[in-house]
Amino acid sequence: MNIQEYFARISYNESHKDADLQTLTVIFQHHIQTIPFENLSMHCGETIELDLQSTYNKIVRKKRGGWCLESNHLLFWALQELGYDVCILGGNSYEPAKKAYTAEINHVLLKVVIEGNSYIVDAGFGGAYQAWQPLMLISGKDQPQIPGIFRFREDNGAWYFEKVKRKHYIPEQSVPFTDTPELGNIRKIYTFTLEPRHINDFQELNTYLQVSPDNILQKKSICSLQTTEGLYALVGWTFTEMKYNYTEDVDLLQITTLTDEEVEKTLKEKFNIVLENKLVP
Repeated sequence: MNIQEYFARISYNESHKDADLQTLTVIFQHHIQTIPFENLSMHCGETIELDLQSTYNKIVRKKRGGWCLESNHLLFWALQELGYDVCILGGNSYEPAKKAYTAEINHVLLKVVIEGNSYIVDAGFGGAYQAWQPLMLISGKDQPQIPGIFRFREDNGAWYFEKVKRKHYIPEQSVPFTDTPELGNIRKIYTFTLEPRHINDFQELNTYLQVSPDNILQKKSICSLQTTEGLYALVGWTFTEMKYNYTEDVDLLQITTLTDEEVEKTLKEKFNIVLENKLVP
């Protein structure tokens, strides 16, 4: 494994002599704009191995993406190589349908400490809940970014990560706005503690997510990538292009249903992914 090869994969060619916030931010943005959040292996009959060399080969050499366990593990390795004080944390994601956080840890995120300040760096959430910059770990402070306003709340050692929802405008629909939020409408994303973890703590989860029929990753093939203006997302046969802040506090959504042939073409053109095995969306 070679940090220069990782930099080439994420199209990063700037100086990285200082392990500072500015360098972290730029590397992070390159990472999320070139490495898709995707679970396509599960829908191509491939097994996802949770070890660094396999993840590196898949994402860096085969130019694939990965889910949180892979994408954040690779970023963890890269940041360590660059001299950052970084550790792995475990999170419990929020399930809107159940109005509850999962009972078991099912998400990996990173904490980076720079000059005594802690930041949460998470390249593995994908979609519209993907932050674009490291977030300062501070309770109750609004942290506005292009995708929206993020914030953490801390309660008795448990941290809660949230985002303020924005309205969506979908041109094809006659109704002008969907998902019109009430003022201060908050989307819960996940909860976590600051207990440091090791990637091997997630081996069971990695296996479980690939065999359990009732989780969202089994039910749907997902591929999403942050762009300079918003994001691309391919879920099953549905391709969505989102442009953030199309007008004030409104995101533009364009939704297309694809044929099987178009799925393959879209993966190549929009996500730079060429699969070795047949995808069953």
